[in-house]
Amino acid sequence: MTPMRWIYLALAIWGAIHPMYYFVSWFQENGWNLGAMIDAWYVNDATTGLTWDLTIAAVSLTIWIIAEVFVRRNWVALIAIPATYCIGVSCGLPLYLFLRSKPIT
Repeated sequence: MTPMRWIYLALAIWGAIHPMYYFVSWFQENGWNLGAMIDAWYVNDATTGLTWDLTIAAVSLTIWIIAEVFVRRNWVALIAIPATYCIGVSCGLPLYLFLRSKPIT
């Protein structure tokens, strides 16, 4: 495996674990209510801006993944889409880059 693939994999793991720590901490403090967390994303202009920034990035990444999957026929790369929406762009993007950089055989 190339050094870049290791970097992508490490970033995907970090992007899954690090943000999840904060999500779980928030849920433990405020209750396991997804609606309340979504409300917190829009509590002020700064968080609203970050929410929209990540939403647009996630949609863009999804379109790119779908377009490339049909060209490259790398169907396993579709797993990066639920990773993006269930965990975050910080996991989905490096995961997709890791899966995309697999040598073609």
